[in-house]
Amino acid sequence: MSQRLLEFLKRYDFSFIGSMSAIFLVGILNLYSATHSQSHEGLDSLYKSQLIWFGVAVGVAVAISFLNPKTFERFSYVGYIVTLFLVFLVMLMGKVGMGAQRWLVLGPIRMQPSEFMKMGLVLAMSRFFTRVSPEKELGFKDLIFPGIIVMVPAIMVIAQPDLGTGMLLLFIFSMMIFYKRLKWNTIATLGIIALVSGVLMYNFGLKEYQRKRIHTFIDPYQDAKGSGYNAIQSEIAIGSGRLFGKGFKNSSQASLNYLPENHTDFVFAIFNEEHGFFGSVFLIILYIVFFMRLIWLATSVQRFYDSILVIGIMSIFFWHAFINMAMVSGLLPIVGIPLPLMSYGGSSMLTFGVGVGMATSISNTRNFFN
Repeated sequence: MSQRLLEFLKRYDFSFIGSMSAIFLVGILNLYSATHSQSHEGLDSLYKSQLIWFGVAVGVAVAISFLNPKTFERFSYVGYIVTLFLVFLVMLMGKVGMGAQRWLVLGPIRMQPSEFMKMGLVLAMSRFFTRVSPEKELGFKDLIFPGIIVMVPAIMVIAQPDLGTGMLLLFIFSMMIFYKRLKWNTIATLGIIALVSGVLMYNFGLKEYQRKRIHTFIDPYQDAKGSGYNAIQSEIAIGSGRLFGKGFKNSSQASLNYLPENHTDFVFAIFNEEHGFFGSVFLIILYIVFFMRLIWLATSVQRFYDSILVIGIMSIFFWHAFINMAMVSGLLPIVGIPLPLMSYGGSSMLTFGVGVGMATSISNTRNFFN
């Protein structure tokens, strides 16, 4: 029995759960540092809840890692329909918080279905594109049905309103179709559609506060005490960290509460302030190692479904990390996108856990049966 267990442990791919745990360790220390002085707001114990959510996420990841990847393919559309139904329920009976209707509350359980929708979309896209010959380049007509699959939840999420997550669904979709390969005329057509849609969205689709975010991105000091406040304070936090940072629990932006939402959207700014340039480089390297491991897995499996599913999982993590780091650094407008495994949030933690579990399952299948 011990020999079998030893052989199993040798073949089991711990790299994804290990990478997840390494980033989370940095994140939980940063979360504690960002909130330890805010007992008057009830934020000083958030790190305890985050530890529980991480434990649940790891448990989910381990459980999923023992499933056959063919199970994911079999239930791909079911996963999409279930998550889409949850997003629809938010429109009917969702709880309103901070001016948005994004959460479902079922007794003691509070969830944000739009987070789960990302994984539901990846599953549906993987199943659909597997039915199309992997060697075939996609034309515009080939994207009509998958375009409907992504636009339905994207529009529902944007209506909550949650423009950041809605756009994120489109980014995930874009990375997956580029991986599948597009014809050049299709790329040109999509570029024109994106440009026209962007102009129309800005003029007719965005709310006033969303337009202000774009203006603030261009010049945050035009309304330094209003819409530009968060962007300015975030840049101050990052700049004051310099090369080596102020040290653990020494963030003035967090302790003096100059930077709101420092436990969710702006955790990277607090991390920069405390650990400086070199600390941020170390964190970015951890993410890059994780991304590269996923890309390696996508190129080493035999089944196309497994390959594009891993790319979809990677795109979820990548776009979260890229957009969050860019927005707090002043390179993109501020939107509510959490930093994977760093920002506080149970729904996002579970989503990342599911993704890590699926990647581990695919890698384990390759190790055990190839």
